[in-house]
Amino acid sequence: MSENKRKTDGRDRSRRRFRPVSVLCPRCSMNEKLRKIQDGTPIWGQRQIDGPGVWVTCVKGKEKQTVGELYELFESLANELWPTDTAEAADAQGESDEEDGGADDLEKQIAKEVASMKRPRKETRFANCLTNTPCVVFISCKPPVDPVKLVTTHVENVMKTGVTQTRHRLTPVSGSCVANISEIQSLCSRIVKAALAAEPDKKFTYKIELRMRNHNTLTRDKLIPELAKCVPEGHTVSLDNPELFILVEVFKSVCGISVVKDYYKLQKFNVMEIANAKNLRDEGAEGRVADKTKDAPTSSPVGGAGNEEKP
Repeated sequence: MSENKRKTDGRDRSRRRFRPVSVLCPRCSMNEKLRKIQDGTPIWGQRQIDGPGVWVTCVKGKEKQTVGELYELFESLANELWPTDTAEAADAQGESDEEDGGADDLEKQIAKEVASMKRPRKETRFANCLTNTPCVVFISCKPPVDPVKLVTTHVENVMKTGVTQTRHRLTPVSGSCVANISEIQSLCSRIVKAALAAEPDKKFTYKIELRMRNHNTLTRDKLIPELAKCVPEGHTVSLDNPELFILVEVFKSVCGISVVKDYYKLQKFNVMEIANAKNLRDEGAEGRVADKTKDAPTSSPVGGAGNEEKP
């Protein structure tokens, strides 16, 4: 009897050892680090996919590594495109601390270290949003960061140098909404209007590039005509050589939209394909998407669309 009781206690202890942490003290500062979702994986980003950002397709099992690489890359680009005074002030203060460090005694140096630890944490411009799907990552961007300009700058740098710091396909979106017709139309109208505001008198040709993943509520045949209604009159569809591309990314219950130029020239923001095309061009060859207009689709009701992809 006692042996059976000891075996039962051992099994109970083993269950408790692997039980995910679901109830924690609300006053504990370690809750965010210890809290786990039901499958036992730690939370390493915000839950809700919202706002402007960048969709990323990566290798399965490399999601965390991808997030780290993109944080470093995006912060470097953002510091060049949207420099902040706080970063410069922090650098200047750090230099002054180093100059005075030799004269201060040990206690003052410790006091400085403690003060720097208590300094309010700088707000990050990028945040990873959980997708709960392998191979798919979403990095949210906060103002003044423009995801389209951010990704375009990175892609242009890769085209010039042939060197890429990542191996992922990037899709910037200027805004996100719930994936239903009314919300998508409202978001599309705002983004298209803002994109056309720079040249209000010019009439553009455009094409709709739609990609749907893990979504079965809306169909392509129903969504593309509704998106075309959001484009003002006078602008025409061109499947062969469009000037503007309306990128629409539907993932689960979220839809993201952006307007970009030279989408095919920039190899659909596939940095690995761009780097390979650069190296091949040096040898007199071309990338497989370098001249996309030659084999663009010729039949569509109101605009082109990309192929559906599933991770």
